[in-house]
Amino acid sequence: MKLYFNNYYFFSFVVLFLTEVIIALFVNDNFIRPYFGDFLVVILIYCFVMTFVKGNKFKIALSVLVFAFIIEFLQYINFITLINLQHSKLARTVIGTSFSVEDLILYTLGYLTIIGLECLFTKIIHT
Repeated sequence: MKLYFNNYYFFSFVVLFLTEVIIALFVNDNFIRPYFGDFLVVILIYCFVMTFVKGNKFKIALSVLVFAFIIEFLQYINFITLINLQHSKLARTVIGTSFSVEDLILYTLGYLTIIGLECLFTKIIHT
């Protein structure tokens, strides 16, 4: 794994980050906010990591998925209460407060999207 800066992934990260912020601030529905935001977050984190790290894309994508699952597990065990940060809005936002199996499914769909896009772009680039 090497450190470097990738403009494509950085641009993708910025677009996804702004999309997540818009969803968080302006969307209050029963689909986009609770589902699409969770789907995008794995792709967002992947793009952030890939901005600075050059390595096996599939291992990095899997690592991001595992990270998302760990965060969801921390919600399951009510981690922010265990570390006495239940009153911190930042901690509640970053770690979250409610476990959901649906979130795990959405994270997995985000991971599969990453794999699909990377396979597609790799084939296009190497053709």
